[in-house]
Amino acid sequence: MKEERSSFSGKLGFILAAAGSAVGLGNLWRFPYLAAQHGGGIFILVYLILVVTFGFSMLILELAIGRKTKQSSITAYTKLHKKFGFLGYLAAIVPIIILPYYCVIGGWVIKYMMEFLTGGGLEAADSAYFGGFVSQAGEPLIFFVIYLLATMVIVLGGVQNGVERVSKVLMPVLLLLSIGISIYVATIDGAWDGIKYYVLPDLSNFSMSTVCAAMGQLFFSLSIAMGIMVSYGSYVKDDIDLSGCVNHIEIFDTSVALLSGFMIVPAVFVFAPDKLNTGGPGLMFETLPMVFKQMPFGQVIGAVFFVLVLLAALTSSISIMEAIVSMVMDKFKLKRWIAVVGVTVFSILLGIPSAWGFGLWGDVKILGMDFLTFFDFLANSVLMPIVALATCILVGWVVKTKTIEDEITKNGEKFARKGIFRVMVRYIAPVFLIMILVFYTLAQFGLVNY
Repeated sequence: MKEERSSFSGKLGFILAAAGSAVGLGNLWRFPYLAAQHGGGIFILVYLILVVTFGFSMLILELAIGRKTKQSSITAYTKLHKKFGFLGYLAAIVPIIILPYYCVIGGWVIKYMMEFLTGGGLEAADSAYFGGFVSQAGEPLIFFVIYLLATMVIVLGGVQNGVERVSKVLMPVLLLLSIGISIYVATIDGAWDGIKYYVLPDLSNFSMSTVCAAMGQLFFSLSIAMGIMVSYGSYVKDDIDLSGCVNHIEIFDTSVALLSGFMIVPAVFVFAPDKLNTGGPGLMFETLPMVFKQMPFGQVIGAVFFVLVLLAALTSSISIMEAIVSMVMDKFKLKRWIAVVGVTVFSILLGIPSAWGFGLWGDVKILGMDFLTFFDFLANSVLMPIVALATCILVGWVVKTKTIEDEITKNGEKFARKGIFRVMVRYIAPVFLIMILVFYTLAQFGLVNY
């Protein structure tokens, strides 16, 4: 028997839940090093321009599709146009691939948080510590399952009592911790040179690579083309101002991204300047513990930082699992608890290769990549741009942008950037998405540098 469709209690709950989805590990381990590598201020300027044009258009597009159809992505696209039903299944694959390996990384975060909270930060700062940890068979798998079960418990609570309630607590705490760490880092001797390096534009570093890097980061950061925002849109009540909500979501997400740079870039600039171009797990689990070891009160700051990282990771993994659960419930008419348990069991099985991909199964490579890197490449660099591109074609040229515009303005809501939205979806966003697809595919195989 199908359950009555859930909904967010109101505007604030929706904004914080959607912002929580957008704020994740990508903000903390990707944005700072991309900004540092691509000229600091000039990267940030390009990023901000893209936020209010490309980002706004793609985000409001998916939310409006969800609210209009009252369906998750697996069935929403069919409701818009029967010939585009395949797009729902393609979009569904993305979070299914991402959730298991994301939770593996979440398990790593729990491990490091525990080390710093229990006084083991100095040990974790050893250059061989991370490699030794992920090459084990037991611990990475155990922490992966713990993190996944924590995500499951929250999603099991439903939209209002689970996703929304937790987001209302985690997001303000995350923002306060980010501000607190940023202020502390600014007081370290030499930090202002790092801050200037981070925020002042270096025009000599501006290139199409800068634009592609900023565009790709924004695309991944906002949880576009993962089915998440379509699902969240389906939970939004009709009297909610979508345009205003998107503005708030973008402000929250961009603020955390910028703060992550203020937390990380000056500290690395002072204590490990040769590591400024390090991103991803290398930054989070190797460079930063080494930085914390050298800075005053580093044990405490490291503990607070990894608590912050865990909060950011959880808000995203909750949204990823919720998107999958929503699709399963819509497609198979299942009760929430059955869908949640089924998704959890499947994710454990699919996550084992990523958990063991640096140890037991370390010799197994796909296109030269370990399991986790391959899943990340397939989902983020291939499937997500294709799904977003097909969505732009559907809305821009098949059902027309007016279908979405009417949904946004149906209750007298103002849509100030309607002109930008129309041009973006029909002409500019498709070009951007092709650039992202090509650029990140080439970068993965070392054919371009980002």
